[in-house]
Amino acid sequence: HVLEHGKPHERSAIIKKLSGQIVQMSQQKFASNVVEKCLTFGSLAERQILVNEMLGSTDENEPLQAMMKDQYANYVVQKVLETCSDQQRELILSRIKVHLSALKKYTYGKHIVARVEKLVAAGERRIGVQSA
Repeated sequence: HVLEHGKPHERSAIIKKLSGQIVQMSQQKFASNVVEKCLTFGSLAERQILVNEMLGSTDENEPLQAMMKDQYANYVVQKVLETCSDQQRELILSRIKVHLSALKKYTYGKHIVARVEKLVAAGERRIGVQSA
């Protein structure tokens, strides 16, 4: 409720408190809903912090990979794809594409595969429209 209707400084305080625990929180039934709200209602800078935490360091795909296979965290990854900047989306999609065939073997990974394929198709249509 506070994330959605509270003042920006209250929202920031909650997001700051969750920072460093985003991956673990995303894997819990109710906490994952809170992380999704943070992504929906957080500022651009706050979303950036959350997404960076999920991405891990440059060559470490671990947090994102674990989240994509998790029954709750996969929804957080989908929310990230909906709410992040185009630049972040490209980076995340490039990280996800590497694991697409493996993800198809996981029940919850299939949700991500479907979302990625939808985004890629939409992106191709957008590029097609721009170049036409």
